[in-house]
Parts: sequence; structure tokens; C-alpha cells
Amino acid sequence: MNPAGNTPGELDVPAFTPEWGDDYQRLSRNPGNIALFRDRRRAILEQQYQGFRDGMPITDLIHGHARRIDELLKLIWAQKGLADDDQLCLIAVGGYGRGELHPASDIDIQILMESENDRARLDRISEFVTFLWDIGIEVGHSVRSLEDCTREARDDITVATNLIEARYLSGHLGLFNDFRTAIGPDRIWDSRSFYAAKLAEQQARHRRFGETAYRLEPNVKEGPGGLRDIQMIGWVTKRHYAAERIEELVSLGFLREGEFREMMEGQNFLWRVRFALHMLAGRREDRLLFDLQRQLANTFGFVDQNQNRAVEQFMQRYFRTINDLERLNELLLQHFNEAILDDPQSLQEPIRIHQRFQIRGGYLEAAHDQVFMIYPPALLEVFRLLQEHPEIQGIRASTIRLIRAHRHLIDGHFRRNPVCRKLFMDILRAPRGITSQLRRMNRYGVLGNYLPAFGRIIGRMQYDLFHAYTVDEHTLNVVRNARRLALPEFAHEQPLASEIHTQLERPERLVLAALFHDIAKGRGGDHSELGAHDALHFCQQHDLSDEDAAIVAWLVRSHLLMSLTAQRKDISDPDVVLQFAREVQVRERLDLLYLLTIADIRGTNPELWNSWKDSLLQTLYHATRNVLERGLDTPPDMEEQIRQTRNEALALLEHQGFQPEQAQALWDELDDEYFLRHSPDEIAWHGQALLPLAIEALPLVLVRPRTSRGSTEIFVYAEDHPQIFARITSSLTQLGLDIVDARIITTAGGRTLDTFLVLESGGNQTVDAGYRCEEIRQNLEQALHREGIPDTPVSRQLPRRLKHFDVDTRIEFEPASSGQATRVRLRALDRPGLLSTIGHILAAQEIDVRTARIATAGEQVEDSFLLSRPGRQSLSPDEQATLRKALIAAI
Repeated sequence: MNPAGNTPGELDVPAFTPEWGDDYQRLSRNPGNIALFRDRRRAILEQQYQGFRDGMPITDLIHGHARRIDELLKLIWAQKGLADDDQLCLIAVGGYGRGELHPASDIDIQILMESENDRARLDRISEFVTFLWDIGIEVGHSVRSLEDCTREARDDITVATNLIEARYLSGHLGLFNDFRTAIGPDRIWDSRSFYAAKLAEQQARHRRFGETAYRLEPNVKEGPGGLRDIQMIGWVTKRHYAAERIEELVSLGFLREGEFREMMEGQNFLWRVRFALHMLAGRREDRLLFDLQRQLANTFGFVDQNQNRAVEQFMQRYFRTINDLERLNELLLQHFNEAILDDPQSLQEPIRIHQRFQIRGGYLEAAHDQVFMIYPPALLEVFRLLQEHPEIQGIRASTIRLIRAHRHLIDGHFRRNPVCRKLFMDILRAPRGITSQLRRMNRYGVLGNYLPAFGRIIGRMQYDLFHAYTVDEHTLNVVRNARRLALPEFAHEQPLASEIHTQLERPERLVLAALFHDIAKGRGGDHSELGAHDALHFCQQHDLSDEDAAIVAWLVRSHLLMSLTAQRKDISDPDVVLQFAREVQVRERLDLLYLLTIADIRGTNPELWNSWKDSLLQTLYHATRNVLERGLDTPPDMEEQIRQTRNEALALLEHQGFQPEQAQALWDELDDEYFLRHSPDEIAWHGQALLPLAIEALPLVLVRPRTSRGSTEIFVYAEDHPQIFARITSSLTQLGLDIVDARIITTAGGRTLDTFLVLESGGNQTVDAGYRCEEIRQNLEQALHREGIPDTPVSRQLPRRLKHFDVDTRIEFEPASSGQATRVRLRALDRPGLLSTIGHILAAQEIDVRTARIATAGEQVEDSFLLSRPGRQSLSPDEQATLRKALIAAI
């Protein structure tokens, strides 16, 4: 859209290059001088950058850049002998047509011709375009006749959108006017079909960018709430209302003055962000990449504060801005739906469903403008009504505006009002629509006002690869995931968890725990403890029983307990399970914590959840449930556990035709640890391969594509030697596999039974059966047949995102409970091949790996190894110091 609403081709913006007159004379006297014109192009960009650094208004920079390019293009157009040709017209289209140019924006032009059959004319046009590229103006251009324009615009909404932004630059003005007439709404794309197509395009774009603006590296232009959403409003305004400026929506009654100012302030902020992105990257870059986020924070003047890094402050400002713009976009689209798409008859007579609300055209509407002022609890009541009437499509734009205008009524008195408290709890207890209405309450600013602590986390991000969403969006994702467990149509996603949920009494306790679990992020201190205090206070205020309030507070305080235990500890160790069970104490808390943990992990990052984590949590849940049923005062009976495992494995082997004596002879070489760390199914699988095996057939490698542990299982039986762990990890790294667990058992006869659980690189997929399994088996066999250790550990290229994070390497040693080994916990920056590097260091120091648990959280790993010297001796203090030094030097 023409930002100033002036005559075609004129941009009413201040000139910020007073020397242009002198430059114009030099350029005019030197047509075709590439170096001189290129210098001018560079000078324009440098003036742009300096203006930005000097704090020049962003609107002057963006429109001023377009004006400078206009001047250059018109001069060159004339110098190439094209300005006086009454068969041609030079037109700016797209963003350039709107008069908006960032430093590396597309500069799109269209050259309109009466006829495309004139070879001489086409040669001159080609010379013009080539010269532009030679001097550094990278134009996107098209050469079309009027018929071409009409046909291509009719067939493609993107072309049509690009052309309706057209702005005259030079050439035959009559041709330009004919062009404008040819693509008018009375010829192609009437306003109804145009709006419907652009609405579908926006919805598809939002889905493509994740249906949320809260991603790790959001796109300032294309993401929800970004610049494209504002442009969408402009296109519809131009097409339907023939308005040249979005500001005219105020006089048309679609926007209030304050809302227009809010939209322009948001646009100007995003313009500054996009301008800085181009300037810092030195190219067109519309994504807030990790390596640029910290530079942007510095550019915008943010500084680190206690518990709040500069980059997180900047990103919170960004996310809050796009959140506000999303709300305005929703408001205007609702207006446009009513004005353009809806049947006017459907808006005639409202259907009264409540004394304060009615349905008009399928949307909920306040009965009059004073509803919220007269009865403030209606600010919650409106969302409860939407839950009770799922047939309602949403809230009318006029009522959305009323809600936003009366948010200030949600104050301390409002929060203390028993009616409001009951309404809020009714929303959380509803059988359906909890998540959708909490999201709606968040969008309209109601949730953050009712829960001020929640208001403080809106838009708050954590600068890491672990949390893909802002804290508020993550919280609502967790609520959604918890609620999905209650709905039969989603039971196939988590059968065990869904079954447990059906047995819950008062499931609102789970919803409350989800809502409060991260509410204290960014305050300093332990957010779990602070959040538990907030949750307890809320529950007491909202008339929950003391027992329920205590359970909700405990869930918030302990929401990380099950995840950390399952992923970082050896849950095959009965003592670990017993310790966890003593923390949980009762079955009800175990059930709720299990459900909350699943919902939390799945709501943190779409890439975090996988079948391996699912299996770990299920295993810990069942083991803990057994302990609770047995009684916390009853110590774990390891002998009974081993006896039960052996009996179940033996039954499986006998079913395969093996004799008990054969199995006993094999198992006599193995100690109790083997039966504690492997399931009966795994032991029987090993036995099937080992019992008929001849010694000369070693090494043996078996691969199972998918097991009950939610991963691919690789079993290796070979002669023991210190290098075996290094060789296997190097080979698996070369194959692009992520190791999530390793168990190493040494037999009395000096052989090793190694079990590795792996996933394909990226951490979500098990290995495909067939060729891939055979490839793994062959590669491992070849590696184990090679003598010595590879010269260097195997590694893969460090992903771009990991390059911009600093994680302090931390190594801790502690004695194992058996006294025959040392447990090492390592935290470091994740990188491909890290485990291979560790394996080589351990091999070089002749240290045996007995177990390894690999846990990756975003950009960092937190691995745990059980290590010993040959002969099952723990590491001495000197050996620990030597190992620490080598690991830190390598990592």
C-alpha cells in the first residue's frame, strides 16, 4: 500500500541524503559507469546503517531507502533510453511497491509492455536489468503485457497480491492506469474471493511455521503475529475498501485510534528488528537466529540483570509484541469475516442464551456495551459460556474489544470475589474446552490479570535449545497434554496414562499443577519451591481441601523428580526405585506425577519426547507402584527379583526348545548384576544366540529394531578388552546413531556382554528393520575385528545452533554402593561424537565402562557412567583427577 496515499510514484518521506543533488549530477554525466553507480548503491546502504545507529525513525529509513532506489532506477531507466518509450512502463511491486525497503529486502519491479514481440525493446530491457545487478541492486523482475498480468494474476493469488501493491515509477502513465484497471476487483479476484484466499493462505502459513510464534528462532516476517500478518490487513483493506492506508480502518469503524497506534508501534518495532537482522547478518535474514539474538539484544540496549539475561529480555519484548499483534489480527479478521464473508441475514437477529450474552452469526456477543462494567465477573463468565456451548464458533470482534477495554477491572477486589473464584474453578473443572479457553483468556489478557504471576511469564523465553516455547505457551501446552489424557479420542497416544487418568478423582488437581508448575520461572531462587508456594496459596483461596491443596503444591515442587530419576539414574537398581518411592509415598501422588511428567516433557519441545523416554517413565512407574504395594518399610528383595527374572527367562528358553541345564551353565558365568539390569525377554534373546554359539564365531553382534524399551537394542558378545567400549561407540557414531543407554557385563570367563540402546540421530526414531540393521551389524563386527584403537575419536560436524551456547563442563565422582566401582556424572555442551571421545579417553586410561546413561537436554548432556578398574576396583583419587583433566581437555 502507498504509505502516504499520494499520487502514483511519489513517496512523501523526508530526504536524509542532502548530497544527492551532487551525486545525481555525477551519475547523470557518467551513464553506464558501473563503479560510480555501485559506489552510490553502497553509500545508500551505509547511510541507512548510520541512520539506524543514530536512532533515526525507522519509518524514515524504510521509506527513505525505497525513495533512494526509486531515484537510481528512474535515472538508469532514462539513461538506457526507456523513459520516453510510450510502449513501456516501469512499476514497483510487492514490498517495494508499498515503498518499504529494508537493507536486504527484495526489490521487485515489473516492466509493462504493449507487446512482447519487439526484440530491440527486449534487448534494452535486458541491458537495464543487467546493469542493475552489476551495480549491486539485485532486482526481481518480470516483463509482462496487460494480458499476461491479468492471466497470471487470475491464476495465482500470490501474483495478484504482488501486483495490487503496484506503484508507478516511470514510463507511459496511461499504460499503468490500464494495468490498474485490468487487475481491479471488478475484473479478477473480487473482494470476497480475495479475502477468502488470503485467509486460507495465512492459516497455512501459520501452520507451516508451527501454529505458534513461540519457537526457538522465530521468523519476524512470516511467523504468526509478524509483519506478514500486518500486510494481510493492508491487502484486504485495499482490495475491499479501496483504501490506500491501513489508518482508514479507523474512519471505517474497524479500528480504534489506540488500536491503530498499537499496530503501528508493533510494526515499527518489528521493522527495527528486521532492519537490524539484515544489518548484522549482512544479507537478507528474517529469522532471529541464535547467533543474532544476543547481538540484537545488545543493539537494542538490553543488559544482563539478576536472573534475567539481556537476550531473554529482548526476546520477551519481541514475543509480547507479536502476541499483541496476533490479537489485533484476530480482531480485524473477525470484523472482515462479518463484513465480507458472512451472510448479512445471519447477523440480523441475535439468539439470547444468557441474560448478559447472545449469539449472533454463530459468535458470542455481549448483550450491550456496559455488560462488563455493570457485572465484572462476566469477564470470566464469557469463557465459561463458550465451554458450555461448543457450537459457538468464537467471540465477536466487538465483544473482544470490550473484554480488552475492561481488563483493568480484574484487580484485587475481583480476585477476592467468591463468584469470580468459583467461575475460574468451574472453567478448570469443565469436561471440555479447558485448554482452548485458557488460551483465549491469555490472548485477551484476562489470564495474566487474574493470575498476576502468570502475567509475569508471558512472552518469557529461556535462551537454550531445550525449551522451544515461551514459559506461558509451554504452560498451556502442558495443560493441553494433561487434558488430552482425559479424552477417549486421544487414548491411543498414551494408553497407560489415559487409563490412569480415568481413575483420577478430582482431575482439576492435575490441571492446576500443570498451570503452576513453571509459574515462578525468572524470579530467582528455586522456581519449583516458589511455584509450590503460589499454588498452595491459590488452592486455599479457591476453597480446595487442605489435602488437595497439599497434593497440588507437592506436584509443583516435585514436577521434575520423576523425569530426572528416570533419565539420569539407574532405575534397574532397586535402591534407586525405593528412594524415589519414599519421595512419592502414596499411589495417588505417583499417578498424578506420572501424568504431569508426560505432559511436561511433551509440552517442552516437540523433539524431546520419544519412545525411549516413554519406556523409561513406564518402567519407573511400574517399579515404584510395586514398591508402594509391597510397603516402603519392606527392603527390596534382590534375591527374589533375580530368581523371578531367571525363572521367566528360563520359561521363554524352554519354549524355544532349550534345556534348563544349558541355560544354567551359561548363567553360572554371570553375576547378579546381569539379571538386575536385563529383562527376562532380553536374557532369553541373548540365550537363544549364545547357547548354540561356537567360541570361534566371536564376536557376535545382534540387532533388534524395536524393543519394549522404546529403542533399538544392539547386543555384543566378545572377548573382553579395554578398547571395546571405544570401538563400539566410534562405530555407532559413524553410523549416525545416538546412544541412550549402555550396559556392560563381564563374564567369569573373560568375555563381555554389552547391550547398547540406540536411536537414529536426532533422538526420535528407532532403526528400520532390514538393510539398516544389517549395516549396523556388519560395521560393528568389522570394528571389533580390528586391532588397536582408531587414532582419533569419530565426530560429526557441530550443528549451527550448538555453536552459540556455552555450557560449563562439570564432572562429579562418587563411590558406587557396591564399593567396587566409581560413578561419574558429566555435564557438558552436547556435540556429535561426544560419547566416542569419552570412550577413547577411558580406553587410553584402561578404565572399564560397566553402565552408561546418556541424557540430552537441548544444548547440554548430562551423562552418567559406572566405571571400574580391571578386576572391579573403584577409581582412586589420583585416577579420578587424571580422568577429570583428560575429559575437560578433550571436551
